[in-house]
Parts: sequence; C-alpha cells; structure tokens
Amino acid sequence: MGFRLPSIIRSRGSYSKGVDVPKGYLAVYVGDQMKRFVIPISYLNQPSFQGLLNQTEEQFEYDHPMGGLTIPCREDVFFEITSRIR
Repeated sequence: MGFRLPSIIRSRGSYSKGVDVPKGYLAVYVGDQMKRFVIPISYLNQPSFQGLLNQTEEQFEYDHPMGGLTIPCREDVFFEITSRIR
C-alpha cells in the first residue's frame, strides 16, 4: 500500500543542488538512497518534523554535503511524519 502525498513535491533530479526549488520550499534528502524531496518551509515549525531536525543536527551538525538538508531516517518514516503534517 502506497502513500499519496500531495504536499511533498518529488524532484526529478535526485542530486541537483538548488534546482527546481520554488520559493517557500526546501530540498531535503532522505533514506539510504538519499532521495531528494522538496517540502514546504512551513514543515520546519511542526513538532513532529522538529524531531527529524534534532536527529539531523545530532548526526550532521551543519555539514550537509548534498546541498540540501540531509535527514537521517528511512523514507517510510519520513512519509509517515509528513503525511500527518498535512
């Protein structure tokens, strides 16, 4: 069973830095394959998403080699959290 997440914009270029990120959105990289997603900046204020940001800070501090925010969690966990935000 898949998730339908209209609030997450999937970028076509998995590793393109800063390309195709509309104003008010942020590129994030998630999972073992470092898949790129473009999410609304408003997610950053949500308590459930802030938990992911805390994990990110602990693991990467301010070094994000992909050019976007690297979130150290599985894709299914990311989908679950972001689907609750919408």
